[in-house]
Amino acid sequence: MGFILNQQALNQALRELGKTYTMYAPKLYESGANFSDLDLTRYGIVTAIEDVVFNAKSANSPKEALQPPSQALFHFNESEVTEAYNASRAPEKKPLVFLRACDIHSLKRFDDIMMGNGSPDFFYQRVRKNARFVLMPCKTAFSSCFCVDMQANQTDDYDFSIEPSGGEYRVNVKAQDMADVFRAAGAKEAAVDVPFVTETETRVNFSGKLNDAQSPALAALPMWQEYDARCISCGRCTFSCPSCSCWTMQDIFYTDNGKAGERRRVWASCMVDGYSDVAGGGAYRKKNGERMRFKVLHKVYDHKKRYGHPMCSGCGRCDDVCPEYISYSATLNKLDAALQAADGGGK
Repeated sequence: MGFILNQQALNQALRELGKTYTMYAPKLYESGANFSDLDLTRYGIVTAIEDVVFNAKSANSPKEALQPPSQALFHFNESEVTEAYNASRAPEKKPLVFLRACDIHSLKRFDDIMMGNGSPDFFYQRVRKNARFVLMPCKTAFSSCFCVDMQANQTDDYDFSIEPSGGEYRVNVKAQDMADVFRAAGAKEAAVDVPFVTETETRVNFSGKLNDAQSPALAALPMWQEYDARCISCGRCTFSCPSCSCWTMQDIFYTDNGKAGERRRVWASCMVDGYSDVAGGGAYRKKNGERMRFKVLHKVYDHKKRYGHPMCSGCGRCDDVCPEYISYSATLNKLDAALQAADGGGK
């Protein structure tokens, strides 16, 4: 079902939803960019529709709404350990997250790891099961997007969608309880179609060679050596990626004797030096090119072998944030070209 609302009516509906949900959406932060006074669009808490940025891509990913960069798991002192989550306390507001189609697909990939990889992650699952989602339709793609080639440009997995149109807002609703909120706000019922991107400026080519390739052959390709010099292992690509889920542990001590403090889960990255270190001073991936190889193949080869779809959804954030201008989409095209060359040009 669909509705057409003006700004006042939509904000009335959002205020009603705000009683139950904390709303997260792309938001403009003036002079908020790192190391500069440039404006920055990133995810944050919003309370009104005018806070939501529809015409720019967020620099960070919406996964922050479901798994924050730093999260306390338990507190400890000399005599006891206390879970940071107390099931008996009053429940917090549930997350209502504004997402583009590619990000909804990325969330499925995130779920693969956090809830479909052995035992479900307790801390993620308790937030995820209560989360609701708002689709932000894209009529046209941003310059670095390649969602169509990753088959992540369309989705039906949302509670309602919002599209600005000529001073009004077109809303397509799939959840009945959400429809009741819009009716109560005086929304006018109408047929509302949801637009989806069908073409992108950036393209990724998959000839089919990747599906047939074997891991040793992929790892031995000389193309990875290029990134020993180009990549600086800053990890910005993976931290901005909506489907990357790696994390590590940190203990924070409140006292000098180390007997009181908390254990926190913090984001980590396979691209950062030290992530693959093991006891005895060993490391599985010492060179930057080896880390690049692992990231790329994990996203389009390993994850697909295990779950039936690639980990990457083509949002292009990694291309946007890389300080060395390394393009992930270009790397995928190089990989396909290298596989074709290794196979004699496909003959």
